[in-house]
Amino acid sequence: MINDYHMLSGIQKVAILFSVVGESLAMSLIKGLSKTEVRKIRSTLRSMGTVSFNVKKRVMEEFYFGFLSEQVDDGQGNEGGPIQPFEFLSELNDEQLIALLDKEEPPVIAMILAQLDPDKKMLILNKLEPTLKGQVLIELGSLDDIPLEGIIEVGARLKEKSTYLPRTAEFSRGGAKEIADTLSGMNSNEQERYMQTLQNEDPELYASVKAFFLTFDDIMEKFPEDIVRTLLNTVELDLLPIAFKGLDEEKVNELKDFLPQKKQAMYNDDLAGKPQPKREVDNARKLFVDAAKQMEKDGSLNLEDILSGGEMIE
Repeated sequence: MINDYHMLSGIQKVAILFSVVGESLAMSLIKGLSKTEVRKIRSTLRSMGTVSFNVKKRVMEEFYFGFLSEQVDDGQGNEGGPIQPFEFLSELNDEQLIALLDKEEPPVIAMILAQLDPDKKMLILNKLEPTLKGQVLIELGSLDDIPLEGIIEVGARLKEKSTYLPRTAEFSRGGAKEIADTLSGMNSNEQERYMQTLQNEDPELYASVKAFFLTFDDIMEKFPEDIVRTLLNTVELDLLPIAFKGLDEEKVNELKDFLPQKKQAMYNDDLAGKPQPKREVDNARKLFVDAAKQMEKDGSLNLEDILSGGEMIE
């Protein structure tokens, strides 16, 4: 085995380049080779025998610096450095890293983990099922046995694969908040039916959705008095009797007492005594919900704290 980089001749270094990246790519990198020179390189490669990983690495770095110097001379290059087949990993977020390694073999996963910082390494490992995790950990201890050309090939393949991963802005993980946002566009009957189904089939997810899903009943039952007063003054006075339909008389009187005296005097009791279409009631109540969400956007309240049952102090 060839272990001494300094004992290599120029043609031997070129032969090693050919063996690592392949003849086609090597000839595109080293332009102007004659057919005679290519034959000599092939002959040299056949006669060299096994070359150690470290020697191959030194040769590749030498050629890398050489190609980079040519780019600098042409005004195309940046600062130099060693070969970095996995440099593209730094541009991927956690979701994309996990997607990149999906269905990859343990040696490939181990190779990628070796390039990551400890936190990201643990993130990936914790996503693996136990048997695969054990295999990957074993492979992490034997990466020195992988030839340099194999590492470069894997890096190139995964870099190509990474270009097909969705960008961060193109996908969402869904979850409780997204369900709650979807429910907010439904009518009250659909909301109630969906939430009942969710409670029966997945109580844990139901509880998570409830922490984001705001209803008129939540405002009436859970909101502090001062916030309810504010919300009452954001909704048109003529719509209040419609929104209050279905509430017991004691609650309606309590809400009316929250109004300024002038508005109390103008409250339309006649309208309150008349039946109203459910659609109109839902629309009037939605104004309270929308106003509360706007208060959250303005930083006046935190809906998750209120809806999740956290202690509130007035």
